[in-house]
Amino acid sequence: MSAFHVMTGSGERYARLAINKISTADVFDALRRGLDDFREKPSHYVFLCLMYPIAGIFLALASSDANLLPMIFPLMSGFALIGPIAAIGLYEISRRREAGLDTSWRHALEVRQSPALPSIIVGGLLLFGCFIVWLVAAQTLYTNLFGDVFPRSIEVFTSQIFGTPEGMQLIIWGNLLGLVFAIVVLATTVVTFPLLLDRDVGLVAAMAASIRATVVNPVPVMLWGLIIAAALVIGTIPLFVGLALVMPILGHATWHLYRKLVTPV
Repeated sequence: MSAFHVMTGSGERYARLAINKISTADVFDALRRGLDDFREKPSHYVFLCLMYPIAGIFLALASSDANLLPMIFPLMSGFALIGPIAAIGLYEISRRREAGLDTSWRHALEVRQSPALPSIIVGGLLLFGCFIVWLVAAQTLYTNLFGDVFPRSIEVFTSQIFGTPEGMQLIIWGNLLGLVFAIVVLATTVVTFPLLLDRDVGLVAAMAASIRATVVNPVPVMLWGLIIAAALVIGTIPLFVGLALVMPILGHATWHLYRKLVTPV
């Protein structure tokens, strides 16, 4: 049954994978290896990730046109919540390079042939659900502080945020709320999707492995989360164009971090 397969993987048994203890040096090594993968054929990878700046600009414009200026930042920051599933094609490229196989960009689409595809799809839906919940929570926080009336312009919105006590509360509580969502997603997905791509162990086992990897390696995993956050901020500054470079490097590095965190078979 497909539902059972999502729970346990192809072996129809729950797999408890061995987790390695790593250091912060391993995190930077994974990042370096991700950069090496990107340098191998950068034109292919930039092409694969053009969806990120395009989608980011679209989200910002759509919310602005709809007079939903308060939602621009939640949309931009929440977009990172679905990054682990969106980068799965990059994991495949890194996996193939590691195995000495052809790394042409068309192979990034071969995930559709993976036996773990049901688990990957369900995991992606969970991330999308988390993204929606984050947007609802952010909008609820804004309306609790400012009411149901949205600002008429970016100037009014800016003055509200930086010139009123309510705006300061929004900045503080909004970032704390976002931090909670980010930690939950990081802890449950730091190795989930690379693991599913590599071994069809089932979504539950993969997420459990991610949580145990985080518990065993809290400092390295949190450092990885900070690196992701900083890189995404830098990537969004030039009209999201930098994401076309940042996302491939982070995606490839995630594969190598998975290799360090989970003991191979």
